[in-house]
Amino acid sequence: MKTLQTYIDKLNALNFKEMYNNDFFLTWEKTDDELEAVWTVADALRYMRENNISTKVFESGLGISLFRDNSTRTRFSFASACNLLGLEVQDLDEGKSQVAHGETVRETANMISFMADVIGIRDDMYIGKGNAYMHEVADSVEQGNKDGILEQRPTLVNLQCDIDHPTQCMADMLHIIHEFGGVENLKGKKLAMTWAYSPSYGKPLSVPQGVIGLMTRMGMEVVLAHPEGYEVMPEVEAVANANAEKSGGSFRRTNDMAEAFKDADIVYPKSWAPFAAMETRTTLYGEGDTEGINKLEQELLAQNAEHKDWCCTEDLMKTTKDGKALYLHCLPADINDVSCKDGEVEASVFDRYRDPLYKEASYKPYVIAAMIMLSKFDDPAAILKALEERGVPRIFK
Repeated sequence: MKTLQTYIDKLNALNFKEMYNNDFFLTWEKTDDELEAVWTVADALRYMRENNISTKVFESGLGISLFRDNSTRTRFSFASACNLLGLEVQDLDEGKSQVAHGETVRETANMISFMADVIGIRDDMYIGKGNAYMHEVADSVEQGNKDGILEQRPTLVNLQCDIDHPTQCMADMLHIIHEFGGVENLKGKKLAMTWAYSPSYGKPLSVPQGVIGLMTRMGMEVVLAHPEGYEVMPEVEAVANANAEKSGGSFRRTNDMAEAFKDADIVYPKSWAPFAAMETRTTLYGEGDTEGINKLEQELLAQNAEHKDWCCTEDLMKTTKDGKALYLHCLPADINDVSCKDGEVEASVFDRYRDPLYKEASYKPYVIAAMIMLSKFDDPAAILKALEERGVPRIFK
């Protein structure tokens, strides 16, 4: 039976000092101990909430959210994470700000940060833009703090960029860890990150890239499967290869969905747009070429339609390890005859895994809260202990 002290002891055995007063951009920029610290604090915070112990470590302060793409799970996960720690959330609506009037990134970053402790940004639509923008915001508040403009340096959390979706993939990984009974049990497990058909176009690359960039660190046998022409960023594939070599796992790519599913312990069928097409899309948007954008969209929809057989079916699931592979999805999934005629997954498969999928999503608020806490406190283990000893109930009874 785990206690809070179990998590505190685990935390004390890890080296994560570099996370203090720092940001979270990409998982592969963090050490193994730092990733383990995020999962440990996330589990500790969940334990405390389930046991009616307040985790309010801020009496005031703001969490600023900026979503340049639609979101349900990540938006509410960020709000939940901030609230869990005692921060209020203020959404930056660029349409109602002075950004439209030419306000610079540096100015915006400082103006929203006078009492902000964390800034969460989703900017995933344009190749070469999202992650770079996040770094510009982080650099701006760093300078603002050094210049004495900001009393504190807000932490920046990547809520999805053009390269990685760290909060999603860290939550996915925590779900896997719990399902398989610990990180130590993941070595040699086969994970199939596969493309799947969708009747929409332009879905970001950051989930498949985040998955191969993180799961290869666990000694797992990671297979990236997609039709020809749906490649991801070569730089991220290089990261996955390096991770697999270091961890004793493996990473390979195939154009055969059935091959990827065969004997897999975990499957993650998810649509994404081709890297080359997303580069073209970014250029067209930069040039304001509406006609070119519409033409590209039609080309990509037609290209997708050639691969409707890339679907997570009952027959494919039967070929996985003992026919019982763990099915993952970042949601929302394109479900056959439910959300669309043809999509990523058959309805019977999705329905069977519905509760585990919702559990998978439920880890994200705790992962984000852990990222914030590890950045804002130099001794989070001591903070957790003090919260337990203080014993303030989250809900008074």
